[in-house]
Amino acid sequence: TYGRQKSALCATVTRYRAKGALRDVGKALGLPEDMITALSAGVWGWSKEGVGARQISELNLNMTDRRLRLTLDLAQQLMGAPRHLGQHPGGFVLTHDRLDELVPIEQARMADRQTIEWDKDDIEALRFMKVDVLALGMLTCMAKGFALLDEHKAVKLDLALIEQEDAATYAMIRKADTLGTFQIESRAQMSMLPRLKPQTYYDLVIQVAIVRPGPIQGDMVHPYLRRREGKEAVVYPKPELEAVLGKTLGVPLFQESAMKVAIVCAGFTAGEADQLRRSMATFKFTGGVSKFKDKLVQGMVGNGYTEEFAEKTFSQLEGFGSYGFPESHAASFALIAYASAFVKCHYPDVFCAALLNSQPMGFYAPAQIVSDARAHGIEVRPICINRSRWDCTL
Repeated sequence: TYGRQKSALCATVTRYRAKGALRDVGKALGLPEDMITALSAGVWGWSKEGVGARQISELNLNMTDRRLRLTLDLAQQLMGAPRHLGQHPGGFVLTHDRLDELVPIEQARMADRQTIEWDKDDIEALRFMKVDVLALGMLTCMAKGFALLDEHKAVKLDLALIEQEDAATYAMIRKADTLGTFQIESRAQMSMLPRLKPQTYYDLVIQVAIVRPGPIQGDMVHPYLRRREGKEAVVYPKPELEAVLGKTLGVPLFQESAMKVAIVCAGFTAGEADQLRRSMATFKFTGGVSKFKDKLVQGMVGNGYTEEFAEKTFSQLEGFGSYGFPESHAASFALIAYASAFVKCHYPDVFCAALLNSQPMGFYAPAQIVSDARAHGIEVRPICINRSRWDCTL
């Protein structure tokens, strides 16, 4: 074993975004709390624009006030600047030699836990070994659900044995009846489901990947939906682009798509494409992706694409940055999303009990989970001092 002397968690560098920058600068300059709240409330968290003239007009603020002007100016300058160190959810650094002789270490808030003061990019640059140790609460929920099915209904299921492409499950998903399921339960996902209308497993892969800040910022969501509904023609300037983006209707939704476009259409080597992927992950803070723009655009133009199309392709890749999903990641998540929806569809009593037994997890409180189960015709009985156990059962 490595022990505390040779292992520690990575740090994450939390950086200023619009809301946080406004709040911190406003407090430092002594703006009234209600003014700070009003300013930050009208700004999208990921916005680069800060407070707009229209918002200032609607709030009836006096722009001749020097403190207010200074707050807006300094908040804009702070965007992307490091604010504080956080703790990586599961990235462990492991070393052969003593860790305290190699990197600065600090004690984490939790007992017997320590973090190093460098983030994953620093670790990668120094060629340290980092292992991500991550867990999903839904896997616990599914395991408990399968155990209840076996015990009370004599049905033996696991992730590999669940019926594939079940029509009833997809019908439930298309209605956005997905409270408690994996990945497709948030309000944003629920609002997208009736528009995207998943009918197959790969539709779910796209559903998981598309409702994220990156595809939204890269203006990929609406073009994909229009093309899927037949309202917009899917045009591939050259056959090799169709081979790369055919499955996603010409929209580069995944990190692998960005790399393949760079290799096939712009003549990047595999190593250069990987550098592009890495630079996209940090471009908000370093601007590193811009050095690839000329090479990508010129490479595509040299291969027969129009400059307008090349510029648009680059802006899409730049837009989703570090928030684009790898396709393999989305596919793994889609499998669990489908499995959880299958159990909810066909065994709602089992799903509710397993979900309650796995709390805390997900977006919804136990009362909402119980209310949803009752809406599906499940009888949820009160606690009985003689018969109830610690976990919910059937």
